[in-house]
Amino acid sequence: MTRLLLALLAAGLLAGCSPVLETDQARLCRMALPALMSGDERIAIVSQRPDPDARGLTVAFTAETAGGELEDHVATCRFREPGRPRESRDLTSLAIDGEPLSDTELFFLVRYWLATPDGRAADPAPLGDLGRTPEVGPRLAYGLQMALDGLPLSAIYALLAAAYSLVYGLIGRINFAFGELAAAGGYAAAMTALTLSGLGPAPLLAAAFLLAVAVAAGWGFASARCVFIPLRHARGQQALVATVGLALFLEELLRLAQGDRTSWMTPELNQPFALARSGDFITVATPMTIVASAVALAAGLGLVVIFRWTRMGREWRAYADDPLAAEMLGVSPAATTARAFVLSGALAGLAGATMTAAYGAVGYGLSATLTLKALAAAIVGGIGSLPGAFLGGLVIGVVEVGWSALFPINDRDLAVYALLVIFIALRPTGLVGTRDTITHNLFPRRS
Repeated sequence: MTRLLLALLAAGLLAGCSPVLETDQARLCRMALPALMSGDERIAIVSQRPDPDARGLTVAFTAETAGGELEDHVATCRFREPGRPRESRDLTSLAIDGEPLSDTELFFLVRYWLATPDGRAADPAPLGDLGRTPEVGPRLAYGLQMALDGLPLSAIYALLAAAYSLVYGLIGRINFAFGELAAAGGYAAAMTALTLSGLGPAPLLAAAFLLAVAVAAGWGFASARCVFIPLRHARGQQALVATVGLALFLEELLRLAQGDRTSWMTPELNQPFALARSGDFITVATPMTIVASAVALAAGLGLVVIFRWTRMGREWRAYADDPLAAEMLGVSPAATTARAFVLSGALAGLAGATMTAAYGAVGYGLSATLTLKALAAAIVGGIGSLPGAFLGGLVIGVVEVGWSALFPINDRDLAVYALLVIFIALRPTGLVGTRDTITHNLFPRRS
């Protein structure tokens, strides 16, 4: 069995190292075709094949003349470096049917076509062949697009809300530093992607996610050992104030370590494909949308396995239900708390890596927003409940995308926080909560 797993892993890595079509290289190469063919010819892309060294591609296409005849052509594009081109000038050579453009022709093509809005709009196949795309009603197409746009956001908020609920359910305290742990994971993912830029998307994303999880889990363990375990017997607002101080400390640490500029990750698996259409409106998705959703789903299933069938899960449930009885039966409060913070940190790091991979950017300034949005998701779903955390993340993601589609986007955050206030006022236990523990744990009475 072990040999079989190793063989499958090796096969996956070898497949990931094979040449992968770089979407921006392909886009620039396709954009050049309308400028190089006659104005009355209709271009249809047949195939796109990357070069072995990842510095170019070959595009096979047909051109339909005014008389209805189809002519087969092949375009070969080469770029200055492997990977995503930073600007149009990175296109260093282009040949049509084996005849290369001269340096002068290439200069005019890049300067006066590829670098213009008309050139970008002339891409003959940004979404592939739309002939087989199913036709649906306009409301269904638009609703499906909003749902797809909300999947990455929902996955990020669900992972962070689960991290909140994991700690809150155990010790009854909110950790306001999870946004900083997510930002640390995002930075780790971005640096890993930069270091391994020559790899294919599968091994690159796997390495980025693993390092993000490891970094954030380590920060979570340090937070538990330095702040929460020493304060586990504290009363009143001591733990709450300490976690606010921890969040400020980690945010400043990120600013000093990474600078105050946004860090960028080269987009992976970002080639859109059409799912449905309604007239001129095309419902599209990207492979990264599916990956983000799959990551959140896998994390949720992993939590189910951990808390139902492992010793760690049994000890967590026992300590969360009755700390004194669990300690009398041999459950270590410090060890249980530390393991919970490691796991919650790993979830936060996974959320940060998903955010960076899906949207391409991470910065220390995003941590405060992530903290508040994730807290809103945890409370809406039912803070302390892991299933509720994932449900709350889905709700917040849908609310954000729905508001952005229908109302001014500048008021989007206000809508989310208004929803949080409504839940705290009318249903403080959240969607799946069974008892009101929020006020009691935030403001415990002195005994």
